[in-house]
Amino acid sequence: MYRRPAEVVRRKLSLDESEPRALAYLMAACAFMFVAQLPSVSRRVSLSDPDRWAGDPGAYQQALQPALGGALLATMIFWPLILYALAALGQVILRVLRQRVSGYEMRIALFWGLLSAAPIALLAGLTAGFVGQGIELTVVGVLWLLAVMWFVATGVRVARRQRIEETV
Repeated sequence: MYRRPAEVVRRKLSLDESEPRALAYLMAACAFMFVAQLPSVSRRVSLSDPDRWAGDPGAYQQALQPALGGALLATMIFWPLILYALAALGQVILRVLRQRVSGYEMRIALFWGLLSAAPIALLAGLTAGFVGQGIELTVVGVLWLLAVMWFVATGVRVARRQRIEETV
């Protein structure tokens, strides 16, 4: 995938349109993003009151569970809605720019791009959990953002070229 993303996206777009497939890509990407948040959430809770956790390990679990529940809610419920809206906005922008990309093609480009960059998101989560805020986390976060943008741009470019080839 990282070597030839255009070839992979071309294969994905050549399959019959399937909204359940696009949703599966999105939910898998969101699941990876949730897992990536676990070290960071655990670090934040453990650093919030370390003296209390040393005396009562059960208190740590009681404090951790709502934080993990909030991360799960945000990642698996709200992020998919936001990402569908972002895909729609991207398709509208492309339409204004007179680029012929369907909504489904835009969703596949975005959702597959997020799923493809998931290993870097996992690295960012580990960095946030073990190192915390700092230049290391910023570098990995920027690397993840660049990877997502590269995969999405490649997906849009492939979809646009396929549309052009179909009309010729």
